[in-house]
Amino acid sequence: MAVNHIKGSSHPQFRILFLGTLAVVLVKLFLAFNLDLYSDEIFYWQASTYPALAYSDLPFMTALLVGIGSSLDTGNPFTVRIIFIILGSSIPFLIYWLALPIIGKRQAIDSATLSLCVPLLGFIGLLAVPDVPLIFWGILSIGFFERALRTNQTKFWLLTGLMVALGFCTHYRFILYPVSAIFFLLCFKPARKQWSNPKLWLTIITSVLGLIPILWFNITNDLESALFYFVERHPWEFQTNGLLHVFKQALVVSPPLYLMFLITIYHMYLKAKANELAPALLLSFSLTNLLVYLVLAPWADLNSTNIHWPLSGYIPLLVFTPFALRETYQWASDKFSTTIARKLCRIIPAIGFSGTIIAFIAVGSQAFQLPIQALIGPGILSNKMAGWDEFASHTQELLEREFPEIKPIIVTDNYYTAAQSEFAGLSRQVFTLDRSKSVRDGRLTQYEIWQKHESALSSITGIPVLYINEDSTLTTPDKHRLLAVMCHYVDNMEIVDELSLYKGEKSFSFYRSDNLIGKNIDPLYRADPCPFPPNAWIDYPKDGDIITDNISVDGWAFNEDIGIERIELVINNEIIATANYGIERTDVVSAMSVNHDPNSPHLGFKILFNTTTIPNGKTALAIDLINRQGTRVRYGERIVLIEN
Repeated sequence: MAVNHIKGSSHPQFRILFLGTLAVVLVKLFLAFNLDLYSDEIFYWQASTYPALAYSDLPFMTALLVGIGSSLDTGNPFTVRIIFIILGSSIPFLIYWLALPIIGKRQAIDSATLSLCVPLLGFIGLLAVPDVPLIFWGILSIGFFERALRTNQTKFWLLTGLMVALGFCTHYRFILYPVSAIFFLLCFKPARKQWSNPKLWLTIITSVLGLIPILWFNITNDLESALFYFVERHPWEFQTNGLLHVFKQALVVSPPLYLMFLITIYHMYLKAKANELAPALLLSFSLTNLLVYLVLAPWADLNSTNIHWPLSGYIPLLVFTPFALRETYQWASDKFSTTIARKLCRIIPAIGFSGTIIAFIAVGSQAFQLPIQALIGPGILSNKMAGWDEFASHTQELLEREFPEIKPIIVTDNYYTAAQSEFAGLSRQVFTLDRSKSVRDGRLTQYEIWQKHESALSSITGIPVLYINEDSTLTTPDKHRLLAVMCHYVDNMEIVDELSLYKGEKSFSFYRSDNLIGKNIDPLYRADPCPFPPNAWIDYPKDGDIITDNISVDGWAFNEDIGIERIELVINNEIIATANYGIERTDVVSAMSVNHDPNSPHLGFKILFNTTTIPNGKTALAIDLINRQGTRVRYGERIVLIEN
């Protein structure tokens, strides 16, 4: 790649850039059409329907761009993403624009092409997330700043300030861009004179205007947003996993390209020591972003900082990475041969571009859940971006069947489901009880501001409600707790339907109540019975046990408020026996705090089972719990080995 000679726009490297960009854009368009909205995307769509200067987790930019796109066709995931696809697809050409006055056309095309070989950078733009405009404004701010320093033209100083202001309106993490510029102006001796340049101060004043949305939200909401980002989301205790930060970054960048970046940093440092302005400037932007996340990794939120946050630090390096590739070519030629050197310099970007393709495949596979699941088995694919169309269709049919006259409000256990319900047009009166995901993602305050959280239910009375649990994301105790909360606001509730997708990997339960009564004054009040899920345990056999002859399947089961009617033994999906249910188990009553099961304390069961009626080999064993309302739940599936 980096060893070719350029002869105008017909140079092969230009064709590689064009074809590579075209291929990436086509893949983004295809996947954007076929993937449901990711959890962050659906929140930003919901935010776009409530215009504001800032929200609990971010300023307005991402929601604004989502709103512009979705206005083209409401309820279409593709239009939600369209602006982000445009911005993300422009990044190779922005890198060319950034590099052109610094290293010339020949190298700038190489730099732009290499941007497709950084997997996270090549992938960016598929999803409607804030990293896309953050990177977009970031590249523009660096490019205009470099031009301002070189030419001292007022328009470049103003444009630099405007890009920084727009970056501030996008994400807190953009702060590292102006911090990088400040470090450069303080540490690079030839640039210190700029502090006396009034045009620099014009840039600073323009930039600061972008802080207004962040300041406004925090001042009016007791610093909720800032506290989440800088205090609450991070453990601030040393975690040894954070020491793997460098290795994780090498994997997501691709190890050969990561090595090239390290070599590039070294050469840029030598150029900066020789008082070359552009290498010093770009090195400052790179190292500030990379080192901040490297140093903070052991104390910070590992789920975020180890993957995409340092991406801004690699972009400035792309300008000079072609030089590192040329030096690698020269070294390999001297040590081995020209043929080996040429292959090596082609393999390095090829591996990186393969990483970009793998990233697309990993995310895009969600659009083809069932055929891929049939090939690789269950429990591997993510389904966060799949199944929502089926959910919306099923819920719409249920609403028409269960609530033919009065449209109910919808209440959900998590904010993803609530936002997806609004996006599908199921209702505009959607609320969530979420105090898990919404707190983790810094969005609880926003739902309270929108009056879409639990507290808003207190003021609504006399109308029916559809309550939805995403069972596949909940443990039985979680589901029990959430149902107890919901039952506090109604005088009756019953389960009316279930939806299982992808062989149970994405599943929902639907409950109805005819009368929302608001919050009862009695803190112990709840609708009776509340449709709690049954809870159970199989003491024997355990997963992997070898069983022979006659055995006894033992355990316990209860269902608060309702009670268990019967328990059936299921072998290879066939019901073969009914349990003797009602054995006294006071230990279970005490350990599980069973207070309202009508069968208590007689919660134990025993099933005598002759294994000789089943062929030898691996066998799937489970129990079905049928409560007194007739609801059937399968529990405790395990594989045992029959040897007779």
